[in-house]
Formats: sequence, structure tokens, C-alpha cells
Amino acid sequence: MNAMRKRSAGIVLYRRRGEEIEVLLVHFGGPYWAGKDEGAWTIPKGEYDPALEAGEAAARREFKEETGQECPGRLGYIGEVEQGRFKVTDVWMAEGEIDAENVRSNMVEMEWPRGSGKIERFPEVDRAAWFELGTARRKLCKSMAPVIELVEQKLGREGVGEEKGAGEEEERD
Repeated sequence: MNAMRKRSAGIVLYRRRGEEIEVLLVHFGGPYWAGKDEGAWTIPKGEYDPALEAGEAAARREFKEETGQECPGRLGYIGEVEQGRFKVTDVWMAEGEIDAENVRSNMVEMEWPRGSGKIERFPEVDRAAWFELGTARRKLCKSMAPVIELVEQKLGREGVGEEKGAGEEEERD
């Protein structure tokens, strides 16, 4: 793997609803994503330096920063997702439940409008929701859609859901 690649760590929180599996996704915050839905969701995740922090600890930290809640349950590593040539996300999974209606994200600063020189503050995540796996594929940004296959492999549920998601190419943390 290219040493110049950034690493992220994230958590797929899932729950069972009868025969269905649902996963928690978070919607990107900020004005660029405000009117977008399909392709505008991800798992709680963010960058970390493996030389300074363990991946599982980083995943838990990012989950807390983006949801305002601790991740319930024991984490199990399920693999990595390549997000283009410059980033890889290490993915953990846990069974548990949080209240998606009460997600409170950390704030980030960014120039908005782009090129204006004006710095604004926005929530990194503006909402969260539970989705069954087929719907989650469509909601996830294109670079994170493969996470659903990792979940299906881990749970032995290959073939759950039918559509592969397409979404925005832009990467976010």
C-alpha cells in the first residue's frame, strides 16, 4: 500500500429488525450536502494516524464525535474500504442501538462559499438514520458503498438487498 495514503477508521453499527438487518448511517453536514440524499451518507468515521492511535480507538473516537453518543457493543474488525487512490478506511462493526434522532455532531470550519475567504462553522454530520442494507447501498457515498458487502460477508447474508449504490465521488471524513 502507498505510504502517502491517508487512513480513516469507522464503525458500522447494526441492529436486527425481525429478518432484516439495519445499519446506522450519518448524513454529511454543511451546505454542499444540505439538499442531497442518495450518495450523501456514510458511516461514522474519520482520519487517524496509525503511528499515534490504534484503529479501534480512532473508530470509537470518531463515532462519539459524529454522533455525540458512545458506540454500544463489542467491535469486530471487518476489513478496509478503498476510497480512491489516496485514502483507505478501516471498518469495524458492532451490534447495538443508539437513538438516531438525538445525534449531535462536532462542528467543523470551512470556507463557504468556496473562494469567498469567509470561514463558517457547520456540523460535520447533520443527521443519522437506520436503513436496511439495500437502501443503505443507495444512500452511501460511492466510495463507501462497499461497506455493505463487508457487512453481508460478516453476517453471512450475501445477496441481501439488490441495488448497488451510486453516489457522489467527493470524499469526506
